[in-house]
Amino acid sequence: MKAIVYKKYGAPDVFRIKEIEKPIPKDDEVLIKIHAVEATKADCELRSFNFAVKWFWLPLRVAMGVTKPKKQVLGGYFAGVVETVGRDVSKFKQGDKVFGTTRLLFGAYGEYVCLPANYTIVPKPHNMSFEEAAAAPLGGLNALHFLR
Repeated sequence: MKAIVYKKYGAPDVFRIKEIEKPIPKDDEVLIKIHAVEATKADCELRSFNFAVKWFWLPLRVAMGVTKPKKQVLGGYFAGVVETVGRDVSKFKQGDKVFGTTRLLFGAYGEYVCLPANYTIVPKPHNMSFEEAAAAPLGGLNALHFLR
């Protein structure tokens, strides 16, 4: 499968489109074919390793990779279609249109992502496009926060 990867921290030109191995779902996971992904400020900060909150860099550097990124495929918010489910998954079935978050697993900048079925993954409303659904989790919560 193709994915947007980065092997070092830096400017946007560190991204490359690369062929990587397609994930295989474990018993409790779903494999989702990505149709849309939201590019966020967090993705940009992780890519460049430049954060507005300066005290945060050391614990995050240890968690995300000291000299290079541990996770080479970013992307935390997505919309797509369930392609395969693990043996223990009953909440989803092949063909379900869904959207949600990858939490700290990232990976939505690829053609496919494998996620635990108990993550925040929900049915995509019929009246929303994949692009709208991908933007809803973070963008919608931010809008709601500032409206309140």
